[in-house]
Amino acid sequence: MKKISVLIPCYNEEENVVPISEAVIGIITKELPQYDYELVFIDNDSTDKTRELLRMLCAKNPKIKAIFNARNFGQFNSPYYGILQVTGDCVISMVADFQDPVELIPKYVHEWENGYKIVIGIKTSSKENPVMYWLRSCYYKLIRKLSEHFTGSGLYDRQFIEVLRNLNDPTPFLRGIVAELGFKRKEIPYEQPKRRAGKTHNNFYKLYDAAMLSFTSYTKAGLRLATFFGAFCGGVSFIVAVIYLIMKLLYWDRFMAGMAPLLIGMCFLGSVQIFFIGLLGEYIMSINTRVMHRPLVVEEERINFDTPAGAQEEV
Repeated sequence: MKKISVLIPCYNEEENVVPISEAVIGIITKELPQYDYELVFIDNDSTDKTRELLRMLCAKNPKIKAIFNARNFGQFNSPYYGILQVTGDCVISMVADFQDPVELIPKYVHEWENGYKIVIGIKTSSKENPVMYWLRSCYYKLIRKLSEHFTGSGLYDRQFIEVLRNLNDPTPFLRGIVAELGFKRKEIPYEQPKRRAGKTHNNFYKLYDAAMLSFTSYTKAGLRLATFFGAFCGGVSFIVAVIYLIMKLLYWDRFMAGMAPLLIGMCFLGSVQIFFIGLLGEYIMSINTRVMHRPLVVEEERINFDTPAGAQEEV
């Protein structure tokens, strides 16, 4: 019997962990009874009653497992680490707030059985804030790595998980890895619903951090933009300087250049330099993080696993 692993990262999801576990188990037992399953929660140091509820769920059902992180290791490291800990023939990653509909699970598995090693959910529309959805659309079009809204929800075959193990990346970005290194994949369109309960934990800083991680790790666009824009500004500055010189020679007494063009040009070039120095700093910071090679996650506790907490921290 094949085994399906469902991974659900969570952080302060006390209102959602019980309903999502019931929904996932319900749809697997009803529509996929021929499969064994495990439901794995990885908690990113929640401060509410999430861990208490997870302990209760694990005590009632040995197929429900939990990993408790020693601290919050971020929204990318924690799910990635969780994927590496599952034992199924495939893993389905979903969020705890029901924004990845559980009805996608049978669709994912059907396409997996058709031979696809990766099956991903693509947002065609969303009931979230329209401004945030538009900003995300612009971002994805900018990086041109994933043509649509791939949130990370999807099914990943055991063979692909082994590829992830061998990457040994201390700052992984799963969406970029799927786009760059993934096998042939099937895309399942869906409309993203609103959160069932609670508030989103994403803020501007976290979204910016995600954007910079993907931008500096999986595209050369930033450095190429700096090179091309610098060359363009240099060419324009040279042309303007030649024009000013000619005008001054032809109309020596009547052509007054003044200080305004000089100051505007200096301020513009200075701001451009500061911007690209900051972008270069992002690249250097990304390199530094990889060189330090810290563990993805340090576990505090794991429940219903055969291996004790800390046995796989160095993955």
